[in-house]
Amino acid sequence: MHNLQMKYVDSKNLSEPQFKRYTGISWSTFDLMIEQLKLSVPAKGRPSKLSIEDQILLCLSYWREYRTLFHIATNYGVSEPTASRIVRHVEDCLIKSNLFNLPKDLPEGEGIDWNVVIVDATEIPIQRPKKTKEKL
Repeated sequence: MHNLQMKYVDSKNLSEPQFKRYTGISWSTFDLMIEQLKLSVPAKGRPSKLSIEDQILLCLSYWREYRTLFHIATNYGVSEPTASRIVRHVEDCLIKSNLFNLPKDLPEGEGIDWNVVIVDATEIPIQRPKKTKEKL
C-alpha cells in the first residue's frame, strides 16, 4: 500500500515556507512542540509506534485538513483509536504547557463581522450499549 502521508523524515526536506504551508506552523513552533511532548513521554509502558515528530504531524494534519481519524490513521499505519489517543495526548500536552494558546482579545475594526455561526465538527468517541444475546 502506498503511503500518501508525509512523515517527519520526508518533511525535513521542506523549506520554511513549504513547511508552514504544509502544517500551518513554522519550524520553530514545531521544534517547541517536540520539546513539550518529550517532557511527557511515559517512563513505563509500550512505546508508541510513531515518533514524537510523527505524532505531532498526525495531530496537525487532523487539525488542518479536517480529515477523519480513520483516513489519517490509515495514512500513518495506526488504528483509528490510536490516532484518536495521539490527537488527545498531543492536545493535552500542548494545552498544559500554556505556550500554544490562542489570543484572548478578539480583533475589532471596520469590516470585521462577528455575527457568524461556528460548527464544532470534532470527532469524539461515543459509548455504545453492549450487545446482549437474545434467548430463543
